[in-house]
Amino acid sequence: MLSYIVRRVLYAVPIAVGVTLLVFALLHMAPGDPVNAVAGPDAPADVVEALRRAYGFDKPLPYQYLLYLGRVVGGDLGVSVATGRAVAGELAQAFANTLVLALGAAVVGFVAGIALGGVAGWHKGTVVDHLATVVSLIGVSVPHYWLGMVMVILMAVELNWLPAMGMASGDAPLFGLEQVRHMLLPVLTMAVIPTGIVARSVRAAVGETLEREFVQALKAKGMRRGAVMRHVVRNVSPTIIAVLGLQFGYLLGGSILIETVFSWPGTGFLLNEAIFKRDLPVLQGIILMLALFFVLLNLVVDVAQAALDPRMRRT
Repeated sequence: MLSYIVRRVLYAVPIAVGVTLLVFALLHMAPGDPVNAVAGPDAPADVVEALRRAYGFDKPLPYQYLLYLGRVVGGDLGVSVATGRAVAGELAQAFANTLVLALGAAVVGFVAGIALGGVAGWHKGTVVDHLATVVSLIGVSVPHYWLGMVMVILMAVELNWLPAMGMASGDAPLFGLEQVRHMLLPVLTMAVIPTGIVARSVRAAVGETLEREFVQALKAKGMRRGAVMRHVVRNVSPTIIAVLGLQFGYLLGGSILIETVFSWPGTGFLLNEAIFKRDLPVLQGIILMLALFFVLLNLVVDVAQAALDPRMRRT
């Protein structure tokens, strides 16, 4: 097991370096000049040139990348062009806020999806299966930003049950009542899509496993339903873990629209602001952080799958 973990870590290192190169290249190929966006169209040429030198944009791109890679390795993501503050500090708070939403949505979506998919797979072909399939299809198909606006109109504007946007005040406890009230709408909105995807994946995995010969043999021997289900769970766990890991990554990386709708100060909201302000260091920092998190998440999922299924350690 240890050798498998070491191999996976070594595989992840060049992928992480490739991610930094890709992020650096794509953002520099995008149209527009971040220095002009900050200085304004009427700024004197010497001011623009001084800003360009201060941010290192006057140097050749290969040299800029090496400087950028060295700073990233040292934990320095640069300085925001728009605010003048350290990007790492801004990202730390924004990522913590996004992580709170993602964890809440993951708990709701994964529990609901596993329960719905497990029941549908166990009762495949019945009315219960058809109802669960319809619910999961609706969850996958509904645009979450549209659902977020509907939730705001219904729950915040019409009924006035929950706050429409923002977080609780800084004095409120992290998971106090006021903070939970602010989290409910974005968490429920974010949880809809992973609920549908997890439910469909679990249904397919459970239904396929129940049709395998070893399960039929266990039933023929008279094994109780609970014991049979334990064997089914052990066999579908590696597949489900992969789906859960991927969906959790999407919850972190795909929250830009939800955070914009609910004005939640996370990485998605910060990314939206950075795009409009053409704040290149912040854009690089957010995209790099999310991409590296995906690499780390895939590594964790691989190790978890290998722990559950020893056959995977041979790959």
